[in-house]
Amino acid sequence: MGLREVYLIDGSAYIYRAYHAIHPLSNSTGLPTNAVYGFTTILRRILREKEPECLAVAWDTKGPVFRNRIYPKYKANRPPMPDDLVPQIPYIHKIVDAYNILSMKHEDKEADDLIASAVRRLAGDDCRVVVVSGDKDLLQLVSEYVVLWDPMNDKLMDEKAVQVKYGVRPVQLLDYLALTGDSADNIPGVPGVGPKTAQQLISAYGSLEGLYAAVDGLKKSKMKERLISHRDDAFLSRELI
Repeated sequence: MGLREVYLIDGSAYIYRAYHAIHPLSNSTGLPTNAVYGFTTILRRILREKEPECLAVAWDTKGPVFRNRIYPKYKANRPPMPDDLVPQIPYIHKIVDAYNILSMKHEDKEADDLIASAVRRLAGDDCRVVVVSGDKDLLQLVSEYVVLWDPMNDKLMDEKAVQVKYGVRPVQLLDYLALTGDSADNIPGVPGVGPKTAQQLISAYGSLEGLYAAVDGLKKSKMKERLISHRDDAFLSRELI
């Protein structure tokens, strides 16, 4: 029996990307259609070029998720959905249903969480998973059995590509991002720790736990002070990513 290949699409992310990538369009009744057109183009390309045996689309849910209970400021800096995108969402969902593609959604979770859960269940010796996304947070899932592919720029990220880009292994990327934070999602991280410093620290100490086990022994510096004073922020950020 051959290796099974499963494609998991970050649906909500591609709705937004399609909306911003395609200039405003509308049908004869005035209904905006640029996101519908862009998303459908991406979906058709995947079906045509990859001919996936198994395919599912993960969606964000409306309203707060468990991360908002942990940290009420999570994504608080995000603007509301554009008015001309709102009426397009149901049509995009109907198109996915019309192709008989599985939709994954949970009222307390985001698309990333559903993709991560599916990867943990499926990836292995008999199943290769292609995560269809451009979200760096999902790169932590990359492994021998998992790659991330972004059809909008035809970029494929495997274990080696993640190591080259970030200087850490995929399994270390969560701790790396916990230090840098993510302004797009309003995740604090440790102030003053950028990509280069995070890479050096995680490479040297292996993990967030390893870093903080050794932090008292670091030479005196503003960076040491920041790491100590923002320890809780670092571990909180890891929960949020």
